[in-house]
Amino acid sequence: MNTAEQQIPSSEDLTSRWIKRAVTLVFGLMVWHVPIPWDLSVDSWHLFAIFITAIVGVLLEALSIFTASVLALVAVVLLGVLTPEKAFSGFSESFILLILAAFLVAKGVIKSGLGRRIAFLLIRRFGRSTLNLGYCIVATDTLLGPAIPSNTARSGILFPITHALALDTGSLPTEEGRKKTGTYLMMTAISGHTISSALWFTGMAANPVGAGLAAQFGVNMNFGNWFFVASLPCLIALIAIPIVLYKLFPPDQKYTPEAPKHAREALEEMGPMSRKEWIMGITFFGMILLWAFSPVFNINLAIVAFLGLSILILANVYTLEDIRQGAGDALETYVWFAILYMMSSALNDMGFMKTLGAQIATLISGYNWVSVYVLLTVLYILIHYLFVSQTAHLLALYAVFLQVAVNAGVPAALMAFMLSFATNYFAVVSPQASSSNVLFAGSGFLPSDDIYKQGAVVTVLNTAIFLLATPWILWASSI
Repeated sequence: MNTAEQQIPSSEDLTSRWIKRAVTLVFGLMVWHVPIPWDLSVDSWHLFAIFITAIVGVLLEALSIFTASVLALVAVVLLGVLTPEKAFSGFSESFILLILAAFLVAKGVIKSGLGRRIAFLLIRRFGRSTLNLGYCIVATDTLLGPAIPSNTARSGILFPITHALALDTGSLPTEEGRKKTGTYLMMTAISGHTISSALWFTGMAANPVGAGLAAQFGVNMNFGNWFFVASLPCLIALIAIPIVLYKLFPPDQKYTPEAPKHAREALEEMGPMSRKEWIMGITFFGMILLWAFSPVFNINLAIVAFLGLSILILANVYTLEDIRQGAGDALETYVWFAILYMMSSALNDMGFMKTLGAQIATLISGYNWVSVYVLLTVLYILIHYLFVSQTAHLLALYAVFLQVAVNAGVPAALMAFMLSFATNYFAVVSPQASSSNVLFAGSGFLPSDDIYKQGAVVTVLNTAIFLLATPWILWASSI
């Protein structure tokens, strides 16, 4: 991790941090002891108190996301909120194991030299400015969108390329070094990912699930009409995101007029592709194909990643010694995401999320349909701070919010498409908001507080773009 806890703090920093920790603890105790609302169970409320306290601790920079998660895990077990079996259940989820394996494969892409070669090829063509590279990352991800039906798997493809670009433009995963280009490129990648997933019906696993729920309200969603409805707001967002991040959170290194020349010289120095690069390239391409056709052949995505990792180890491209020396960040990321996912899922299973959504929806049901439409969209997005899965969020709240909207007179197709798009574009509100963020959050280039801060800006931008595109969505969804 690259939070303040990694650095040697001064006495003032240490005092400030313990004050923040004390504030976090007091906040948690207050939430724990308030009267339990809405006939929720005691355990569901206490689990919420622990979960929200962990999130507040990260937001206040009192704790790293890893430390907050581990302390939350200890608390839910010692306080008897969850059984140990339930508390550890997140570690066995296949998509979380996919993140771990993809992280290690990404390291293989870097170690083999293939990532560096790809980065130099991109820099040679687009590398005159960091902004150009940002657009290059977004374009690459968008083109992969319709072929890879998992945004988590797609992040496993995009991450090593982005990581190599950061390193080879002189950025390092240190407090000062990441500001050069790394933080900007990583944030642009996960922000663009939210829109590439919204653009394509097959861009994210939850999209067809939403279509199935929408069909119960008479709304038809398929690959063609999804792309048509999404095209205008997504195109605007894909253009806007890199430039907005570039202007509001500028990288230290903006212009690199000599970079293409240096990249060309570096490629000449590297010479032809080595044996390890060829093996890595063929393995990586094979993984992309298997991920793309996984629905056809019913192949588990995590198994594809572990298959690729096995080939790299057998071919000595990425050795066990490499894993021992350099897999600490992968393991750390795996641990905190598994814990937060478990807690969010448990809250959902206990009915907390659905009850919260229903209570909020009831409060605004008396307004005119335009107000209901806007408020439901905004609330649907804000509640995602409590979720660690886009699919779980959709399953818990999509039908509830859609029913309230229809009862208030909101056109069913308009609300159904907006909720489906929001399930994608809110995925950058927090480090744990989507499994596709996790590789980038563990890279050392993108601290948790940067994701919260910049992610909030990107989410507001996305929400504004899609709400302003309401006339288009209303018309296009009615055809």
